[in-house]
Amino acid sequence: MVTSSPQDGGGLQPALSLSPPFLSGAHLTPYMTEAGSGAHSPLLQHMVLMEQGPPQSPLLTGLSIPSAAASMSKLQRQHRPLGRTQSAPLPQGSGAPSNHAPSHAQVLALQQLVVQQQHQQFLEKHKQQFQHQQLHLNKMMGKPCEAGVVRQHQSHPEETEEELREQQDTEGGALPAGVSVKQEPPDPQELLEEGPWDMERQSDHELLFRQQALLLEQQRIHQLRNYQASMEAAGLSITFPGHRPLSRAQSSPASAPSFPLSVATPDPPAKTHFTTGLVYDSLMQKHQCMCGNTNSHPEHAGRIQSIWSRLQETGLRAQCECIRGRKATLEELQTVHSEAHVLLYGTNPLRQKIDCSVTPMFVRLPCGGVGVDSDTIWNEVHSSSAARLAVGSVVELVLKVATGELKNGFAVVRPPGHHAEESTPMGFCYFNSVAIAARLLQQRLSVNRILIVDWDVHHGNGTQQAFYDDPNVLYLSIHRYDDGNFFPGSGAPDEVGSGAGVGFNVNVAFTGGLDPPMGDAEYLAAFRTVVMPIASEFSPDVVLISSGFDAVEGHPPPLGGYMLTSKCFGHLTRQLMTLAGGRVVLALEGGHDLTAICDASEACVAALLGQELDPLPKAVLEQRPNPNAVRSLGKVIEMHSKYWRAVQRSATRLGLSLLEAKRGDSEEAETVHAMASLSVANSNTMEHRQQEEPMEEGEPL
Repeated sequence: MVTSSPQDGGGLQPALSLSPPFLSGAHLTPYMTEAGSGAHSPLLQHMVLMEQGPPQSPLLTGLSIPSAAASMSKLQRQHRPLGRTQSAPLPQGSGAPSNHAPSHAQVLALQQLVVQQQHQQFLEKHKQQFQHQQLHLNKMMGKPCEAGVVRQHQSHPEETEEELREQQDTEGGALPAGVSVKQEPPDPQELLEEGPWDMERQSDHELLFRQQALLLEQQRIHQLRNYQASMEAAGLSITFPGHRPLSRAQSSPASAPSFPLSVATPDPPAKTHFTTGLVYDSLMQKHQCMCGNTNSHPEHAGRIQSIWSRLQETGLRAQCECIRGRKATLEELQTVHSEAHVLLYGTNPLRQKIDCSVTPMFVRLPCGGVGVDSDTIWNEVHSSSAARLAVGSVVELVLKVATGELKNGFAVVRPPGHHAEESTPMGFCYFNSVAIAARLLQQRLSVNRILIVDWDVHHGNGTQQAFYDDPNVLYLSIHRYDDGNFFPGSGAPDEVGSGAGVGFNVNVAFTGGLDPPMGDAEYLAAFRTVVMPIASEFSPDVVLISSGFDAVEGHPPPLGGYMLTSKCFGHLTRQLMTLAGGRVVLALEGGHDLTAICDASEACVAALLGQELDPLPKAVLEQRPNPNAVRSLGKVIEMHSKYWRAVQRSATRLGLSLLEAKRGDSEEAETVHAMASLSVANSNTMEHRQQEEPMEEGEPL
């Protein structure tokens, strides 16, 4: 009988997403977003240029717009300072000028001075108009902005502006499952309530802003054409790339000139830290049951806090590159999960107006808290943020490793993810972090072959479901199965995939209970006979590990019951690092004994850093796997020998210890080498004899 008690060795909690990976139009000008009018974009962007102009221009330094100071400073924090503005002189050559004709540098300096003077005259002409318009703009935007800030701090102060916008999008009315979140236009009824005079005033302001924006664009294009014509008259050819309106440009006007010269130097590439990466965020600790009693919930905040403290105390954290996590977007979550699932568990649904048919999915727990089942708790304020933070942190780390910015990495996150299915949370899991990261590797980086190794003691049913028919993702799970009587009940050896994915789903399903429990010898045998042969033949580009540590000794039978040592996981990590050029990322899944998960995490990070590992005891190396393990591995080899040639020769070595298998491999290698040498020697002897023996002369005709 399948039990869904805390047996789940689920994954670990996600890290909070604090900033989107790419800037879009909505992030360029938060001031404009609050105003609710995209028609003001060109004017406000030009004001950003004025605010950040070079100090040598007396007009720009003298111009002040006090009412926009807060918004301007907010913009400046989101963008890099300008490398060069239109009023700054272009780089000049170092050669000496000629006595007969102006040099190239002199022509550039002269023409740029003309442009600068024209620009200053233009700004002086419209200075008063800008100030007058800004006063009216502040009046229109003051109240909505203040209300939004108050509402955000009262409900969830740790959430970002992105979350606030999502909440505002969905607070307007009922949100049935399956309805996408999107920006809605202003309600015409609300505009009518403002009165005809307010509407007319707002219309006049919008018309004035549109006229000023058009005037700005025309003036700048005119200056550009004059400058280009003067350069051509001087015998110089300078071209400009095609112009896009500023409001639609991908980058902010504060990060580059509006009309970048083709001769401008490119931005330097991002700095590469080719070392082990770590990701963690304390906000994931806020995912706790509302009963306040963490002792009754195995998946609690102390798990990641203890691991992070251990890495810091041992000095391993200081040797790694700590990256900043972020919250996964709703679109990223939908690469694996349904839209209704994402909206329900990714947007703080209990604070929104939900269809009554959805609410029964939440149950009252015996402790007095709320959950989606008897084990998986739900905190209506913090759970959605923590779950999305876990996903986004894993994704960020995986992308950095896949692109070569980091060598490998370990994600200290919670809640776990490998049990979360397309539309079902379970086993402490809401969103499948590793599966989503794998999907994004396929979509964004076109990675061809991804290996997911899941060594949590519980089968990752959600990950198997996501890639069951995908031949480009090899899912390989080692778990306690017991003929389907251990949570979650899936992961049988004959579950090998479907369609094009047949053979790419490998379940090393240990059966036999805890008589005796599996340990280091059994897991080393599984790696030697099944995991590494199949993984090597698959030849992955990236290796992702659903790294649950609930198989380590110290977990009671309902949560694991196996007897692996922590140092064994370090050696298993070292073996997987021989694949994919070492591009390996571990994401915490299950594991609930604090000492066990801290020891195992320390061993794995030490392996990722390339440190010398504590050797396994000789008794373990000489120990043969128990009969239950041999029978279980035999079923796996029987099922997959038709798909993977590398496992066909493993059947005869299942019952051997690690040292016996190594001796057998060494003797076999020596035999093959001797036979090859003998074959070469015989070939050389025959050739030598043919050269020494003269050919018989034929009888004369």
